[in-house]
Amino acid sequence: MQRRRFDILFIAISLWLSFSLSPQIHAADTHFTVVIDAGHGGHDPGAVGKRGKEKNINLSVALKLGKLIRQNCPDTRVVYTRDRDVFIPLHTRAEIANDAKADLFISIHTNSVASKNRSVSGTETYTLGLHRTQENLEVAKKENAVILIEDDYKQRYAGFNPNSSESYIIFEFLQDKNMAQSVSFATQVQRGFRNANRIDKGVHQAGFLVLRATSMPSVLIELGYITNPTEEAYLMSDQGSSTLAKSIYRAFLNYKAGKKGVASQPVADTDSSATPAEEEIVSVESSAPMPTVREQRTTKQKSESATITVKPVFKIQILTSGRKLPAKSKQFKGLTPVDSYEENGIIKYTYGADTNYNKILRLKRTKVDSKFKDAFIIAFKDGQKMNINQAIREFKRNR
Repeated sequence: MQRRRFDILFIAISLWLSFSLSPQIHAADTHFTVVIDAGHGGHDPGAVGKRGKEKNINLSVALKLGKLIRQNCPDTRVVYTRDRDVFIPLHTRAEIANDAKADLFISIHTNSVASKNRSVSGTETYTLGLHRTQENLEVAKKENAVILIEDDYKQRYAGFNPNSSESYIIFEFLQDKNMAQSVSFATQVQRGFRNANRIDKGVHQAGFLVLRATSMPSVLIELGYITNPTEEAYLMSDQGSSTLAKSIYRAFLNYKAGKKGVASQPVADTDSSATPAEEEIVSVESSAPMPTVREQRTTKQKSESATITVKPVFKIQILTSGRKLPAKSKQFKGLTPVDSYEENGIIKYTYGADTNYNKILRLKRTKVDSKFKDAFIIAFKDGQKMNINQAIREFKRNR
């Protein structure tokens, strides 16, 4: 009897351990951590509009973004600096990210302007750096002013005065080792907003305290202007906040896909050399003919030889993947033939090839955009990828 009780006790303990340890084992599988920071909160409302408050808009988008990542990226750990309406000091937000050993820090905010400029609208994303314009400085002053409601801000921030231009001199000498990656992600965020038909106000640098204190690639996103009644209504709507969250989420997927050693699902790629100029319609047609299906070679060797020309060859990049996809993969959504090239360890897939930019642009709009809304045009010359704007300028000169 005693032996039987011992066996039952042993089995019970084993079962309890297996269940209690299983979440920890699952957590160990994650190898990318993103910290999502909803700006302001609690007794700090942030910018205030006619109907809403910035703190609530920020939190809504932050939670939706985190939910998308958690549902679709099992290898990613999501950490919030706040997930409810509470006040979190700036230095604590940075400490949360540093303690989590985050790979990426996303701070979400809503912009505002003086009452005389209520028509101003659009999204913009900031990285840490020296503000190049007075407008950037004013945005930084506004976001940094939150430290003034912290009890020990003078000691905590070593006498930093968010309203004094002289205090920002420190950012002129700051060397951010994560700058390149921060700018890369910021560029992808703005591309996502642009694809969602939001006004793109670009990527900028400014002296944000919350970014200065983080030790990983970091951005601060301004979702729009709460002082613009039309934009305020959009920001406060479920559809608006969901669209903004999805745009940031797609940028996150692209950024993570570009990180070496991170497994990823195929997503549309972004490229710092691809700008809004790729949507420009060149008025004069080139006489270069569109290659036939037979001429569009499918093997890598023939593809590379086909791009060796004195003129730029334009292609439509549709997606990227960390692994080689079969020629008839469902990921291509019926497009054929699809070509590929490798860059920074990532395989990137393209559709179409022509020295005539106009034809590739029309092909993108008629056959690709409905299937891959994040697709964009790239260019090759002499077998090497080149800046798309430079390629378009060459096309204009050679027409």
